[in-house]
Amino acid sequence: MTDTASAVLPRGLLAPILTPFDDDGAVVHDLYVDHARRMLDQGCGGLVPFGTTGEALSLSVDERMAGLEALIADGIDPALMIPGTGVANLHETVALSAHALDRGCAAVMVLPPFYYPDPGDDGLVAYAERLLGAVGDWARIVLYHIPAVAGVGWPLAVVARLRAEHPDRIVGIKDSTGVRADTLALFDVPGLAVYPGTEALLADALDRGGPGCISAMANVDAPRIVEAIRRHADDGDGGDGGDASGIREALRGLDTIAALKHMVAERTGDARWRNVRPPLEPLSADVADLLATRITG
Repeated sequence: MTDTASAVLPRGLLAPILTPFDDDGAVVHDLYVDHARRMLDQGCGGLVPFGTTGEALSLSVDERMAGLEALIADGIDPALMIPGTGVANLHETVALSAHALDRGCAAVMVLPPFYYPDPGDDGLVAYAERLLGAVGDWARIVLYHIPAVAGVGWPLAVVARLRAEHPDRIVGIKDSTGVRADTLALFDVPGLAVYPGTEALLADALDRGGPGCISAMANVDAPRIVEAIRRHADDGDGGDGGDASGIREALRGLDTIAALKHMVAERTGDARWRNVRPPLEPLSADVADLLATRITG
């Protein structure tokens, strides 16, 4: 990561923060801000509002903008944030991206257009270029590659092409495949900041000069992952942020978002954290007991 555009991106553990809802489904801004501050206080180098973990695709454009405004109004530095702005249509992706960048966010994280299956490389490039053209020269895009969920990804050839043609604006990628070979291949794209979507690949990323990782586990396990990054910086050891705490393994087979929210509710004492938006469902009592048993051993 040597170019100026990529150098302004947050480093270390970036937290894709959960979004709290009231019992009526409204976003609870005070809980949202408190959780964001908790992540920074626990050593996270940045925040990723409105990613998959934040139930972004269950939120409206207005709700995303209002949530970002709430974070900034409370004094959280927008330069520490990479909000998710990708939706299925270009118009709203442009609106969300321009809003975040206009307020000083380090970059925005953009899904590919994900409704129509198997788009060709030229179609994906055309989408990205129209986005860049509409947002303007100040656009800083972190591509979001999560094909198992979105159904569409950013293929390596497309990433390399966009980066070569727009090196000042295509600044990074979050790779949520969890496949080591796929993540490592992205480091061959010159100047691209590569964030693995799991702490399990943190050592690989740091060894190759990557900025860190964006992990859902930050919401409940930030201090341990931050410590792994610190040890790697100090002596080149300890960068393996794998599941030493057992939390990721404890969540295996469960709905990750509902389970993480349940854990935050338990830790904070605020039951509203258990609320999710349909089609997701809160953990049942039986599953919550299973999770507690897995975590305590």
